[in-house]
Amino acid sequence: MQNLLFCSKVLKVQNYILGETMKKVQIVNSKLGQLPEWDLTDLYSDPSSKLIEDDLNFIKLKAMSFEKKYKGAMSNLSAEGLLSCFKEKEQIDKKIGRLSSYAGLRYYQDSSDKKRVKFLSDIQEKIINSTTLMVFFSLELGNFTPEHIMKLIDKNEKLFKYSTLLRRMRSMAPFRLSSELELFVNDQSVVGATAWNRLFDETISRISFFLNGTSVSIETALSYLQDPDETKRAKAAQEISKMLDENLPIFGRVTNTLIKEKEIQDRWRKYPNPQHERHLENDIEPEVIEALTTAVKESYPQISHRYYKLKAKWLKKDKLQLWDRNAPFPNENPQETSWKEAQEIVLDSYEDFSPKIGTIAKKFFRQNWIDAAIKPGKSPGAFAHPTVTDVHPYILLNYTGKNRDIMTLSHELGHGVHQFLAAKQGELMASTPLTLAETASVFGEMLTFKKLLKRAKSKKERNHLLAGKIEDMINTVIRQISFYDFECQIHDARKKGELTTEQISDIWMSTTKESLGDSFVYNNEYRNFWAYIPHFIHSPFYVYAYAFGDGLVNALFAIYESGESDFETKYIEMLSSGGSKHHSELLKPFGLVASDPEFWKNGLGVISNLIDQLEDINS
Repeated sequence: MQNLLFCSKVLKVQNYILGETMKKVQIVNSKLGQLPEWDLTDLYSDPSSKLIEDDLNFIKLKAMSFEKKYKGAMSNLSAEGLLSCFKEKEQIDKKIGRLSSYAGLRYYQDSSDKKRVKFLSDIQEKIINSTTLMVFFSLELGNFTPEHIMKLIDKNEKLFKYSTLLRRMRSMAPFRLSSELELFVNDQSVVGATAWNRLFDETISRISFFLNGTSVSIETALSYLQDPDETKRAKAAQEISKMLDENLPIFGRVTNTLIKEKEIQDRWRKYPNPQHERHLENDIEPEVIEALTTAVKESYPQISHRYYKLKAKWLKKDKLQLWDRNAPFPNENPQETSWKEAQEIVLDSYEDFSPKIGTIAKKFFRQNWIDAAIKPGKSPGAFAHPTVTDVHPYILLNYTGKNRDIMTLSHELGHGVHQFLAAKQGELMASTPLTLAETASVFGEMLTFKKLLKRAKSKKERNHLLAGKIEDMINTVIRQISFYDFECQIHDARKKGELTTEQISDIWMSTTKESLGDSFVYNNEYRNFWAYIPHFIHSPFYVYAYAFGDGLVNALFAIYESGESDFETKYIEMLSSGGSKHHSELLKPFGLVASDPEFWKNGLGVISNLIDQLEDINS
């Protein structure tokens, strides 16, 4: 048991006893209302639960049995034998997923808590020690020929469900190491990437930013960059820059080490470039991502450059400061939206589209699957975590009542609904490639935006909504491809030797200028902002998935608004497929082809058209 302490005076604890066995724990903010916390008892009652030790023993014993039964024998399995192998693997993966989810979710609630840090580390080590025995699984599956796979499926049609898994394993087979080296990489990860990721998380969580007379987290500090008061925005940018700069040696060391570690592994695996592994994991062809990135970069002048010129005009400036990038529309006077109102807005938009999806979305609020309050040590940003297929997803937010927070809630709820629907595919097939994982989240955002736009009662309110949506889409598409470009460049530069933080910052500013255009003053305060972005650390080259999802959703939404028959049924079927189908199969019912450059240009046209609307209103 421990007391909860908060920096902000407006926060108070409704119940001072933090017991993870408690139901419906709420944190109360005087303006935002009750902010929910996770109830993790659907995973385990508490960290000392006997079930945790039981499950660790289960994994250990089952992994030993699995190795003894299947290692070296998978190519000789009958169709029924392979199906049994998959079922056993799923049983083990469920226990692994439950344990790692519980330890991870507790950690992200407060990474400054030494007990939580130790608990996560211990669980990770024990899982890795056991799962080392099963490294052979993917290696041997990768050796199956297409003919052998079809022969097995012909003998037992239940194996067809796993055909995508088998195809993906084959695509990765040329880049696998020997069994011994794969075991070494697996064992070493606990003191490699995993440890460096933790160092990053713990460093960014412990940094305090002194603003408005109090110390705040990175998430709260970043929210000041959306404040209508330019003085507050400027001070926030300067304080963020100052504190990142003080910790820049750590962030530079983490970045250099992780990129070098990846370069070593890529070289041994013979990947043609640093991005190739991500493309394989996303089950996406490199030429599709090339078409996406080319289309987006060519659109910079028509979208982001044009929009920020308009914004400079509205703010009555010759040049914008970088802390003006997410400033509110002039005369916006944004109001804080209570948690209850945000919940109603988002649920209404989901239910209007699909009662079935609305019913699933309600579960997240009613059963405490969301953690929304800002707290010391809590992970910044937002995410939805699927846990395991026989439990449910959890959503983390840092809710401050801003309009963008409503859209973030809608976004993460979309992820949660997607993960909930895909769970029926089982542990091996539920996980969706990152490129498709953003579909439901971005679609949910669009539903909420359209709902708010219909409710707009004045030109001023419509201006605010349009500008906010355009900026969100620029952040989702333009900025994320700029981030991807930044990653590509620093990974290439690192091959020539260790990078100084100055070199990293130079590349950061170069890609930023290219994407945002000449409407900004590029001052030093922004040079080290690369340091706080977790995707660069946790998931290299993840970021293009956001742009992929936005372009895909723009195309899907156009079909939905055209009155396509059975759209809801097709859409739910797509989400329910999880990772069991290739993107071409999932998009075929909608008549969409992601490899077509026109597909991406049409999606980008949606953003350009919104800018046209904003120009027309204000002409």
